[in-house]
Amino acid sequence: MRDLSRFATLAAALLIAGMAAAAEPVFPPGSRIGIVPPPDMVPARGLAGFQSRTNGAAIVLIEMPAEAYPSVAAGFTDEALKQQGFVLTSRESPKVGAADAILVSGEQSENGRTTAKSILVAADPTMTALVVAQYLPSTPESVRAELVAAMKTMQLRPPLPIERQIEALPFRLGDLAGFRPVRVLAGNSILLTDGPKDQIREAEQPVLIVAQSFTPGPPPEQREALARAALVANTLLKETVLERSQGFRQGGADWHEIVATAKDGISDRSVVVMQTIRFEPDGYTRTVGIVRAEVREAVMPRFRRIVDSIAPK
Repeated sequence: MRDLSRFATLAAALLIAGMAAAAEPVFPPGSRIGIVPPPDMVPARGLAGFQSRTNGAAIVLIEMPAEAYPSVAAGFTDEALKQQGFVLTSRESPKVGAADAILVSGEQSENGRTTAKSILVAADPTMTALVVAQYLPSTPESVRAELVAAMKTMQLRPPLPIERQIEALPFRLGDLAGFRPVRVLAGNSILLTDGPKDQIREAEQPVLIVAQSFTPGPPPEQREALARAALVANTLLKETVLERSQGFRQGGADWHEIVATAKDGISDRSVVVMQTIRFEPDGYTRTVGIVRAEVREAVMPRFRRIVDSIAPK
C-alpha cells in the first residue's frame, strides 16, 4: 500500500506538471515574475503572489537585483539553512526557463511555530527571482507536489516601467518630497532614494522604504514592543540607540514612531533612522528612513512629508 501511495503521488505530480506546462503563466500586477498557479489559488491581496482558497498555502514572488544572486544562493547551502533553523527535506537543481535554479523544501520553526516551505531562487542577467511557497506541516504530499510543480513554471518578463509598478502597490504616495523611486519589492513595498545610485551602500544616499502588511497588528499595549523589535531586526544597522519612541493619533489612525541613532552595519558611518508604523484594522504600513547623521536636519522633514502623504487604496 505504501508503494501504491508513492506511485499515486508521483503520478499526480507528473500530471500536474504536464497541465502546468500547457497553461499560461499569471503575472501579478507590477511583477516581472509569473507562474502557473495551482487551480485553487487566487491572487493574494496586497503582495505579488497567490493564496489557496482551501488549505492555507501561499506562494510569494520576490524580485531582487541581479547582483543579489551570489549572496542569496550562498544562503541555500545545507549549513546556512541549518543555521537559519531550516530542516532540509529535499534539494533540487531544476532548469527554470533558461536559468539554472536552486529549489529546497523543509520545515522552519520561528517564534514557537513550525511552517513548511519550498523556496526557489533563479537569476537572469537583469534580476534575481525568489519564489517561496509556504504551507502547513500537515499538508498532504499531493498538495506539496502541486505547489512545487507550480513553482517550476516560473517565467520572467521584461522590466516594467516604475510607474506601472507603483500603480500596483496597495497604497498611494501623495508626495515624494524630491525622492526618486528605485524599485518595487514583492508587490507591497517600495524603495526610494535621493541621489543617482540605485544600489546604495554605506548610507551614501538617504533611503526610505515603505512596506504594507496585511497581517493584523497587535493590540495597542503591544505596539511599542513590535516597533522596537522591528527596528532592532534591521541588519543594515548596528549600535542602535533610541532618541524617542512614541505612539500618537493622526488622520483617523493609530501610529507609532521611533527616531534613533545608529551606525551603518558595513562602514560604521553614523546615521539616523526614522521608523513609522501606521496601524489599520486589517494591517499596517511601515516606513523606515535612513540618512547620514550630518544631513539629518535637511532630510528628516522630507521623510515626514512622504510618511504623511501615504494613504491606503
